[in-house]
Amino acid sequence: MVDAVRERMTAAEFFELPETYKAAELINGEIIMSPGVVTAHLRVHRTLIYCMPSWIPDGEIFFAPYDVMLDEDNVPQPDLFWVSAARKNIIKGTHVEGAPDLIIEIASPGTVRRDRREKFDLYEKYGVHEYWLVDPVAAFIEVYYHENGKFQRLGVFGAGDSFDSKALGKMVTLNDVFPQDEA
Repeated sequence: MVDAVRERMTAAEFFELPETYKAAELINGEIIMSPGVVTAHLRVHRTLIYCMPSWIPDGEIFFAPYDVMLDEDNVPQPDLFWVSAARKNIIKGTHVEGAPDLIIEIASPGTVRRDRREKFDLYEKYGVHEYWLVDPVAAFIEVYYHENGKFQRLGVFGAGDSFDSKALGKMVTLNDVFPQDEA
């Protein structure tokens, strides 16, 4: 069997592609199309969109399919992310240029490996202040914060848990994200 030839692309070429609501990312110069998401992913995504305004101190919340340009080879589309008011200059007309303060990726069977490997490494390299990896089926959030050029694991939190978000500067309670009767 012959492997498919993969074309490399720059961020400038990626931004010239036609607009779509399909999840398409540029990771290490390759276009990655994400498969459809499972219901659990959509439910947690919706819940996080509703909860985030009460957690963020200022700034703006964005969600896929909005692009984050990290460099000429990497334009991921995080499920959700926050840019603080102090860093609003990274918000451009069609995308964010630079590392957001908080990125949240919701794992799906087709994306979890990339979320844990390539995206984790990219977000760490470019100084994302905090990275949450959400498992919607097991009902937990794995939280990492950036310190001394590396991600440090704050912990794994589920229904009934709270944690002190370093990026948000406040306690985050997950009762609304993972109701205890569903855990």
